[in-house]
Amino acid sequence: MTLLEIRDLMVFYENAIAINNVNMKCVRGEVTGGFGANSAGKSTLMYTISGIILDVQKKERMRGGERITLLGSILYDGVDIIGMEPSRRARNGIVLCPERRRIFQESSVMENLKIGGILATKAQAKKTLDYVFSLFPALVKLKKREGGFLSGGEQQMLAIGRALMAQPRMLLLDEPLLGLSPIMEEMLTEAIETINRETGITVLITEQYARPILPIIHHGYVLENGGVVLEGTSEDLMDNPDVKSAYFGM
Repeated sequence: MTLLEIRDLMVFYENAIAINNVNMKCVRGEVTGGFGANSAGKSTLMYTISGIILDVQKKERMRGGERITLLGSILYDGVDIIGMEPSRRARNGIVLCPERRRIFQESSVMENLKIGGILATKAQAKKTLDYVFSLFPALVKLKKREGGFLSGGEQQMLAIGRALMAQPRMLLLDEPLLGLSPIMEEMLTEAIETINRETGITVLITEQYARPILPIIHHGYVLENGGVVLEGTSEDLMDNPDVKSAYFGM
């Protein structure tokens, strides 16, 4: 059963097209991947699904900046949310873990996690906090450390943990492996697969470096210049010669 469906989505920055007639589905309880190089439209897609693009649109309008135009539909549980405020989307379970982590640098690990759980009940927050520490045991000894003093991998664990504290039904992970070591990439990929398997949270991952992510997705889309040029199951994409050439060097 589809949880999120994107229909004929187009996003323009002035006259430049960032998302070009994208159609995409995320099946409830599955992991979906969106792959592409820089400027393929991955982050714009995530900002549009989460609603952050609406805040950017407002700020640009207020300061007389570039005009941002959205066309098409984003159906979440069958309801079109294209104009829904990002805060309401978050309350409805659409939670973004943004590119480059964007944790609160001067706040501790625990403070970051508590901020993430601000909309959760006390029972939900405690249960999820325990889960985050079981998923990322390295964070346990770092509870009091400021976010800015964590390594890149530790910051990414914290960013994912903070997103989980917000009680997502739909978890959006924008380039979670960016700038990390191969060992950390493998650990985080396993963690994402574990989250999906153990909690049933629907996950959408966008990544430039697709190689570690391809094996854990159920369905994937390849983006170029803002449009979908290829889609298929994990096996379909890994067997595709164009995907092998682009992501596996074969």
